[in-house]
Amino acid sequence: MKYQGQTEYDHQGPSPKQGVILCNLGTPDAPQTTELRRYLKEFLSDPRVVEIPRLIWWLILNLIILRIRPRRSAKLYRSVWTEEGSPLLVHSRAQVEGVQQLLSEKYKKDVPVVLGMRYGNPSMESAIKRLTEQNVRNITVLPLYPQYSGATTGSTFDALAQCFTQLRWVPELHFIGGYHQNPAYIEAICASIRRHIKEQGEPDKFMFSYHGTPERYLKNGDPYHCFCHQTTRLVRESLNLPEDKVMTTFQSRFGREPWLQPYTDETLEQLPEQGTKHLAVICPGFSSDCLETIEEINMEGREIFMEAGGEAYHYIPCLNSDSAHIEALADVVNRQLG
Repeated sequence: MKYQGQTEYDHQGPSPKQGVILCNLGTPDAPQTTELRRYLKEFLSDPRVVEIPRLIWWLILNLIILRIRPRRSAKLYRSVWTEEGSPLLVHSRAQVEGVQQLLSEKYKKDVPVVLGMRYGNPSMESAIKRLTEQNVRNITVLPLYPQYSGATTGSTFDALAQCFTQLRWVPELHFIGGYHQNPAYIEAICASIRRHIKEQGEPDKFMFSYHGTPERYLKNGDPYHCFCHQTTRLVRESLNLPEDKVMTTFQSRFGREPWLQPYTDETLEQLPEQGTKHLAVICPGFSSDCLETIEEINMEGREIFMEAGGEAYHYIPCLNSDSAHIEALADVVNRQLG
């Protein structure tokens, strides 16, 4: 029996398809104060990002932070903005295009790949809509955070779940929780370091700087800290570097409570007096260059190190749309597609 308005799905209709969403943190639509206020409000209202009692945090966020920080952040974004938009958006789009092409050419899979941002545009909701409009009923989601954290990967899952509450017909979901031990990802990082050594020479030390989180997240069971150290170790071992030549630090702390240590900025200030004059910094936790890598590490970090007595400072760019990185991302996705 068929009811009025019912669509009949049978063997005569198009077969349901698989599809892929690559997700990243997000970016404001423009480097302007109004756009930063809108973006920061969405980002900092996420209870996964800031685990403070909601009423207290609402007052702090709306009465203090959103009155001060958007103007300052807009100025920083203008220093890294490109004609095509924010670096994060430009690189993420290139990754989507590259992964789709590789899935088609190397793995012979006709699978649509779209971009969704956790905050800002294109939204997760729009990404899901783009796929379901193409008759995709089986969605593989890859958050572009190699090392799992509740504040990033976990939050992405929350956003997906919220979108699905609005759908009458929920698609099948395959969610990839991280890929920090994927051999192709590790090799892509190693290749970028080898390239750097060939071009700039070998530094006294390599600093692996990851985005920080509050220390209590680790104490409450978040594995992110451990996964960052595992990434550093796997790269170091693959490159056959001595332990004392490589270090792991954490950047971008916010607020007054203790965050994961050692802090990148404080370490940069201390290294020259400890004998490290030539430093190379890499950020393996970021899949794309963004404000936190370009401005905070390549600009601000350079200034801190050189003013403290350093002689040579090099930032090794994120993997972005490097061919080895696209190979790694496509490999991670293809393993899930089956």
